[in-house]
Amino acid sequence: MELNPWMPFDAMGMDIAARLLTGTCVGMLLGIERELKGFDAGLRTHGFVALSAALMTVTALVLFYQLGGRDSRLDPLRVIEGMAAAIGIIAAGLIIVRGDNVKNLTSAAHIWLTATLGIASGAGLYPIVLVGAALALALLILVRIAEKRLPGRQNADE
Repeated sequence: MELNPWMPFDAMGMDIAARLLTGTCVGMLLGIERELKGFDAGLRTHGFVALSAALMTVTALVLFYQLGGRDSRLDPLRVIEGMAAAIGIIAAGLIIVRGDNVKNLTSAAHIWLTATLGIASGAGLYPIVLVGAALALALLILVRIAEKRLPGRQNADE
């Protein structure tokens, strides 16, 4: 059986480490808000989701280039498709519906976004990560302030 060549630690370089670190930090940054609100999917969960997504993306890209690159039949986008489906299942598991009351919908969307930012980090798309994280924080902070000021809104948490 022939395997792909192994990757020595010194071949990893700062680029891969930066991609993984960026994904983890952005995930944890987004998880702070959920943590402060007392939700189960908080700091560690968001950090793990983003790190996992970044790690899978980096691994798919490295394998793609190790096993032939553009001349191969491999498609690293399939890994991203699989991650999107898997994280959708995890996020859906967070949502609780009781009658007309829906809970954890924001947390589920939050997990989905965190995985997406992890994928972008793993792909080294730092401007997209920066803009996505900034917009996410704006949604979490500024929109919450606006929601609390809307007439008839007592609880704008979920």
